[in-house]
Amino acid sequence: MILRTVVVILMMITGMQVMAQTEQPETPVDSIDIMMARIDSLTRVDSILTIQEEPTLSVMVDSARIVKPKRDWNTWQPDPKRALWLALVLPGAGQIYNRKYWKLPIIYGGFIGCIYALTWNNMMYKDYSQAYLDIMDTDPSTASYNKFLHLGVEINSSNESRYKEIFKNRKDKYRRWRDMSFFVMIGVYALSVIDAYVDAELSAFDISKDLSLKVEPAVIPNHGGGTPLQAQSLGVNCKLNF
Repeated sequence: MILRTVVVILMMITGMQVMAQTEQPETPVDSIDIMMARIDSLTRVDSILTIQEEPTLSVMVDSARIVKPKRDWNTWQPDPKRALWLALVLPGAGQIYNRKYWKLPIIYGGFIGCIYALTWNNMMYKDYSQAYLDIMDTDPSTASYNKFLHLGVEINSSNESRYKEIFKNRKDKYRRWRDMSFFVMIGVYALSVIDAYVDAELSAFDISKDLSLKVEPAVIPNHGGGTPLQAQSLGVNCKLNF
């Protein structure tokens, strides 16, 4: 509409300038006829512009109505690289992308178990480390090791060396178990990444329904040569369809 208005204004200005520069003055009737003719020509230009703009508008409307086809999950195959990166960023995301939701409880159960073991062993390691430090010093006010003793048991000079050995061994044991829990958690993370990638890679692997083993006699040629009887041997041929 703006373009049409500008064209009309320019045509009217041009017509007025031409009329002003004309050497012979025109009568009012002639001026009116000229203006009507110019308005008629502008009306034709307006109709031409309208005809030219309508197909463009219809094409834009038709393109806006294009609907993306729905994904067919029966024939969909995951991308191994995308599954790998998703599993690296967030444990279990690769399994969700591969649509193997039943693996999520196994993965997150492994992580929860490793975190619980890591927390428990770290707590016990700190307690036994403090008890070992208290029993090794000469300050009688530091006796955190008493909470590990049975009711009525006291540490004296006769059993002090034995309890020192016990606290030292337990401290080392819980520290070793704490470190092992951490490495097991890393192993669970690595297995989740490997499983996501391998599962996506094998999604396109074609497995035939005819899984059978066929055993039949066969004639096997001998490379040694000799008589016709010696050039060939009888054997068994096994065929496995998969």
